[in-house]
Amino acid sequence: MSASPTPSSPANTTPTPHLAPMLILFFGSGCAALIYEIVWYQMLQLVIGLTTISLGILLASFMGGMCLGSLALSRLVARARHPLKVYAALELGIGIIGVLVLWLMPYVGDVYTQIGHGSWNIVLRAVVAAVCLVPPTLLMGATLPAISRWVEANPQGVSWLGFFYGGNIAGAVFGCLFAGFVLLRKFDMATATYIAAGINLTVAFLAMALASDGPAPLHAETTVTERANVRSPGDWAIYVTIALSGLTALGAEVIWTRLLSLLFGATVYTFSIILAVFLFGLGVGSGIGSLIARSNVRPRVALGACQLLLTAAIAWTAYNISDSLPYWPIDPSLTSNDGGAGPWYIFQMDLARTLWTILPAALLWGASFPLALAAAANRAQDPAKLVGGIYAANTVGAIFGALLFSLAIVPQIGTQGAQRVLIGLAGFSGLVALLPLLISPRHRSADAEQRTLPTFGVSFLLVMGLVAMPFFIANVHPASWGAIAYGRYMATYKDSLIKEIIPEADVPHDSSADIYCVYAGEGLNGTVAVTKTTNGGSDGNGIRSFHSAGKVQASNEPQDMRLQRLLGDISALAVHQPKTVLVVACGAGVTAGTFLLQPSVERIVICDIEPLVPKYVTPMFTKENYGITDNVINENPRVVQTPVGPKTVEVVYDDGRHFIRTTKEKFDVITSDPIDPWVKGCAALNTVEYYQMCKDHLNPGGVMSLWIPFYESNIPTAKSVLATFFKVYPNGILWSNDFDNGQGYDAVLFGQAEPTKIDVDEWQSRLDSAPFAAVKQSLDETSFHSAVDLLATYAGRASDLQDWMKDAEINEDRNLRLQYLAGMALNSYIGRDILTDITKNYRYPKDIFIGSAASTQALRDAIETPRNIHPGVAVAQP
Repeated sequence: MSASPTPSSPANTTPTPHLAPMLILFFGSGCAALIYEIVWYQMLQLVIGLTTISLGILLASFMGGMCLGSLALSRLVARARHPLKVYAALELGIGIIGVLVLWLMPYVGDVYTQIGHGSWNIVLRAVVAAVCLVPPTLLMGATLPAISRWVEANPQGVSWLGFFYGGNIAGAVFGCLFAGFVLLRKFDMATATYIAAGINLTVAFLAMALASDGPAPLHAETTVTERANVRSPGDWAIYVTIALSGLTALGAEVIWTRLLSLLFGATVYTFSIILAVFLFGLGVGSGIGSLIARSNVRPRVALGACQLLLTAAIAWTAYNISDSLPYWPIDPSLTSNDGGAGPWYIFQMDLARTLWTILPAALLWGASFPLALAAAANRAQDPAKLVGGIYAANTVGAIFGALLFSLAIVPQIGTQGAQRVLIGLAGFSGLVALLPLLISPRHRSADAEQRTLPTFGVSFLLVMGLVAMPFFIANVHPASWGAIAYGRYMATYKDSLIKEIIPEADVPHDSSADIYCVYAGEGLNGTVAVTKTTNGGSDGNGIRSFHSAGKVQASNEPQDMRLQRLLGDISALAVHQPKTVLVVACGAGVTAGTFLLQPSVERIVICDIEPLVPKYVTPMFTKENYGITDNVINENPRVVQTPVGPKTVEVVYDDGRHFIRTTKEKFDVITSDPIDPWVKGCAALNTVEYYQMCKDHLNPGGVMSLWIPFYESNIPTAKSVLATFFKVYPNGILWSNDFDNGQGYDAVLFGQAEPTKIDVDEWQSRLDSAPFAAVKQSLDETSFHSAVDLLATYAGRASDLQDWMKDAEINEDRNLRLQYLAGMALNSYIGRDILTDITKNYRYPKDIFIGSAASTQALRDAIETPRNIHPGVAVAQP
């Protein structure tokens, strides 16, 4: 057996001519990987659900595969193989499997639909995610260990590995922005997948070209037995430190993405910006760490210093999110599309605010990886095992961080407590890295070729870091409830907000126009609040509002009450003797509560993704919703006694799409009232496929109805929603909740499989009957005093709007186009223009409204009166 090459031999000189081109390869590899990640998450969330549990399963599968790949490479691939050829094969495999995942996903969805219900549901979700994600991510995780065999396990070689890692992340930044702002906004998931696969193939081709340019370095051709895998004493501390670094990094990403998306508006673009900045920091930090690793500074000390500095960096971010950013004088409405600067200006503001807030911490996490490599490096090691081990430890920590903070820590102790835990873990990580240097002489002399930092210096660093840590922890403040409630408009409302959260009974009734928070909660899937004003509302006792996604989602304000009653009552009255009802999204519970008053309804199923809403928020609106979810914490399902008989109410904690996909039950009425279309993920509840699933779960004669906002929207967004719904329900109807003589506000989309027939006299007769007395009273409370008043909200139907919708972009599972359209319009307030555009196509529908001449004429007059459509527009005649 020949001896290993000595440090001075030519074989140990890193072959730098190919290292720079390899940075380009890693850039392409990272770009493709992020495109895949975004696409696969979107595709699989459509199958296994949009809950935090489902996202956790996807994340664990994705990162778990990468972890296994990083460990497996050195064990399964002989060192004699050319590193660049191995790398090329891996990239080729990723591209092939990426396309296969795209092609096979519909079949996976069909299988899951058939078996994805019951007590084994979570296990089935994990199986689906693992089957789809582990094969390609195994190959992704193996790429860096594979290429590591091209360099020597010395400071110079390890620093190049850090540069490769940084180049990979730089590509990921580009891929994140390219996918979020171009590929998925303009095209679809298939196009994005093919482009990513094309990048993989290009990288594989270039890697093979580089491999053919010359032989592999000598150290890559030696066998494993010719180089013992020797580890320095105390290396366990490095692996624990980098694992904790990964844990805190992903935990912080979970927390900060949640909080920043409230402040900026939770669009797909916001998530892309936050992720891109986080990755940018990791990439730049990795480059800085690589430069440090090349120097004579002891990398283990630098690694420990990075972890201790993270305590300050995390505290900096926590301060900005809770005490600074919400008060920046920014009014998003000034950037609206209707005369403002447009969305791109606010995207620049979001980018600047994100950089200011999270970049310091991201730089330190990024620098920790190459420093950990350098600290653990030994010339006698297989570089692939070195990289694989450090990468795996970091990834395992990241998996635990994401899962622990999203599923347990934030729901249990909130984001304030979670950020305090982060600071404590970062300080402990620094202690783990540095303490062995003080307690064991062997550790202090492990890196004999590097200049040793005096023991006093290490001690001083530790003491200063640990002394400062309690100060940082104590000064982490909770997120402002104003930011939770009003999000991007926090600065607009700040002068009216009372800082303390108080019981509703203590809210004064006066003319101050102050706004009080009476409840705020950070749940598993979202952050919610309930506020109360000191005056206003239909009874003058103040307006109570439910907030989610940083905005009002429901309230007892007259206009909102009108919509919520309209959504429930017009759906129930259109069905002959409805018995079973599904309400997707509970909110204030007003729509669900309308069905308690319907004499024939026997069973009401409410599906909400966030458990805090039915348990705590909805009961605060008991007067308006008739106690639909009162005591649901203790009894679910439960029987509610009403004036028209007992009703069974069951609350399901799941996202509506996943529940409908997996349930076998059918309903007479399905109402869907999710949050705004611009919120990331909401588009999944507005696709052709979702509407078809709802249609398949309707009993004969059943109705599906859907809320659509005209505020925070624009005409392309409205066209997309209407055209998509009418594609599945070609007999569909639009009912408008407009006010102030045609000011567009929001509306209800209504669909039946069969052509809709509404007998105006029969509806009025039912409302006048004794069993419907409570229904009539509830409608009276919202200014619907008769069937004519209710039906006069008619604004159009599918057949009359075909020409208007001809250029609409259909929202389908393969493109989720709506969230990209709506995300560009969240600061647009042109409700009047949208409604005006729609009602230009109005025709009185004689085939829908039937009855006596007097009643149908009264209805026609009510619809065509300018105040019910919009002023100054001539109504087209049939």
